[in-house]
Amino acid sequence: MGRKTTLLLIVGILGAYYVYTPLPDNIEEPWRLVWMTTLSKSVANLALLVEVLGINHFMNIAMFFMSFQEVPPTSDENVTVMETTFNNVPVRVYVPKRKSKTLRRGLFYVHGGGWCLGSAALFNDDFLSRRTADRLDAVVISTNYRLAPKYHFPDQFEDVYNALRWFLHQDVLDKYGVDPERVGISGSSAGGNLAAAVTQQLIDDPDVKIKLKTQSLIYPALQTLDMDLPSYRENSHFAVLPKSFMVRFWSEYFTTDRSLEEAMLVNQHVPVESSHLFRFVNWSSLLPEKFKKGHFYNSPTLGSSELAKKYPGFLDVRAAPLLADDDKFRSLPSTYVITCQHDVLRDDGLMYVTRLQNAGVRVTHNHIEDGFHGALFHHGFKIRYRIENQYLNWLSENL
Repeated sequence: MGRKTTLLLIVGILGAYYVYTPLPDNIEEPWRLVWMTTLSKSVANLALLVEVLGINHFMNIAMFFMSFQEVPPTSDENVTVMETTFNNVPVRVYVPKRKSKTLRRGLFYVHGGGWCLGSAALFNDDFLSRRTADRLDAVVISTNYRLAPKYHFPDQFEDVYNALRWFLHQDVLDKYGVDPERVGISGSSAGGNLAAAVTQQLIDDPDVKIKLKTQSLIYPALQTLDMDLPSYRENSHFAVLPKSFMVRFWSEYFTTDRSLEEAMLVNQHVPVESSHLFRFVNWSSLLPEKFKKGHFYNSPTLGSSELAKKYPGFLDVRAAPLLADDDKFRSLPSTYVITCQHDVLRDDGLMYVTRLQNAGVRVTHNHIEDGFHGALFHHGFKIRYRIENQYLNWLSENL
């Protein structure tokens, strides 16, 4: 065998190893997912190299590549799209063009991206907002918010909350022809976290007279305490959102100090004086039986108080909505939760559903057995349209 042939064989083997992604048997379009994860892996590895070389932060490089997926606020034959600000927070507004004899529904939407990435202008978020506005004859407000690593908690929360409060003013609703009795909120991933958090905050806000009718949470991140849930164990190395990435996103939300990330990875970041909070996220009592099979609950090893004193945000209910008490849960609006089987965040959503049910809240849970994180936003996948139809049908019936 010649040198060129040997070299070509080695390159081929290394390339195949790099592309290879072990996937569950029930993934509907495995090769499409392999191709997508290979591209994502390449961008992540490049961003990591740039960070290791000290050139720029990992998230800044990732955001640079994501910016190529942004689209301008272009109106089409069905929906008028415009950009403005709500209380100095940039938002994108989608208004159906067809005439309406009645006031329209209103949906306030929060994009995902681990509090570090994304924007209302990303193609997939823009596409969903257009579809929602057209299908539901609804006014959709898609909000932006400041991002890590430049900004940290509570900046993201406050931006979303301030923009939502602005939208809920009667004169603003009147301007866009929105029925104050039919306003909902929705968000995906980190956006689902922010949507759940601001919904809870609204309950005790005396200045907001108009309340939300619904909340829709799409594979949301809801707790910061336990990084050893069964879903984290089962999907720790799943290429779409491995545990290492999710923990990095969580830690970046609060600080660029990597010591918090390191402690979270080994589940030793919660101080002893906050151990009482684990009752809100104890998966051994909150997960349905089928998701507990084969797993044993390990009480998390408690860490020192130093990290919590420096970065108290990770113990704040505004960052981790599952830490709210039962009284707060009882006041939440009708809720729709999407969880995906092959997702580290699966059990966050499952525990939230259980707590909502225990609190007597009307909740619809849509668990996608062949789903993975981000499935609603991967254009061209069959699963995307299935989830979208289920999501929009629920909003059509409940908002």
